[in-house]
Amino acid sequence: MNLVSNLRTGRAQKLLSAATAATALPMGAEIYVNHYGGSFGNKWMWTPVALSPALSAAGVAGVVSERAARTVLPALSAVFVLDGLAGLFFHARGIARKPGGFHEPTYNLVMGPPALAPGSLAMIGAIGMMASVMRREGSR
Repeated sequence: MNLVSNLRTGRAQKLLSAATAATALPMGAEIYVNHYGGSFGNKWMWTPVALSPALSAAGVAGVVSERAARTVLPALSAVFVLDGLAGLFFHARGIARKPGGFHEPTYNLVMGPPALAPGSLAMIGAIGMMASVMRREGSR
């Protein structure tokens, strides 16, 4: 079967596992650089940095093993989604704490924490969770 046929029949487990693996690690590196700039002022800033390599490894395991794609990958992906949602809260709180808060959007949304950046974590986690419900390529 080709890629289009696999997608049409819901057989995209390996593809979504690989996408999760390929995106989690670079996202973690980017988060590290940005949170380093914020001096890791909040201990929660370390969570996406620590979770990214684990999720990337789970994605690779999901490519290799259907069992891993149905157990480890969705569990870590769910934690990644929750971490992204918590990040949305912390980033909004960070903007609100700046002088003028959301009443000075031209300054605080640019100079404060990026408001929607943690949504990227949630999206990567959602891709990993979707992999677990897909059928395996090559299966009948």
